[in-house]
Amino acid sequence: MFVLAELKDTVRISPDQFNLKLLEAVRDEINRKLANKVLLNVGLCIALKDVVSLKDSFILPGDGASHTEVVFRYIVFRPPVGNVLTGKIRSCSHEGVHVTLGFFDDILIPPTALQHPSRFDETERAWVWEYPLDDGGKHDLFMDIGEPIKFRVSREIFEESSPIGPPKNEALQPGPSAQGCTSTAQQSNEARTPYKIIAAINESGLGVLSWWDQQQQAEETNNEEEAEENNVDYDNDENGEGAYEE
Repeated sequence: MFVLAELKDTVRISPDQFNLKLLEAVRDEINRKLANKVLLNVGLCIALKDVVSLKDSFILPGDGASHTEVVFRYIVFRPPVGNVLTGKIRSCSHEGVHVTLGFFDDILIPPTALQHPSRFDETERAWVWEYPLDDGGKHDLFMDIGEPIKFRVSREIFEESSPIGPPKNEALQPGPSAQGCTSTAQQSNEARTPYKIIAAINESGLGVLSWWDQQQQAEETNNEEEAEENNVDYDNDENGEGAYEE
């Protein structure tokens, strides 16, 4: 789930940090710059592991800060495809089930990756697994908000979220329609997610944990009942002596 990524960057240390040791100032600046940020095709940065090397520092003309090329290793959240993780259901929508790990929320289980058959309950705003029963009926198992859920990572999506320049319709004369187009473009840019995980639960043992707890309890109850039925029966004979009959 967590990996070490070796990265290289030129770290700028402002003059007000010159009282610190260079390594300490570099560590603070790297964490300030990267912690809780997503790097394209790398993952979600968590914390600095260590600094591998520091090169000579230099000062650019017109800038009183020092600049140091640094090679370092950073702890990154990027679970491999196929990994099984446990999170909690954050919400449900027509897009699928949205899951959170507490520190990472952009996990989606699409409808095609849910147990089959499943349906979206508009009243409860939750997905429901129509669990088939032996008698041909079905039992509704709800995916409620806050429930722990086990899922498998099926794929990951990285998307560039940096500014891409003004919209093409910027040349339009100011007016309600032009302002509306600009507002829509801005909302589209703001809604872009830099790193998203697509997951699946359409396998045995995956899904809401309470489902399998209930199933395990039911199986244990059935096993106990079968064991009681298969026990040796004790029957008294005419002489009052006991005889065991299977």
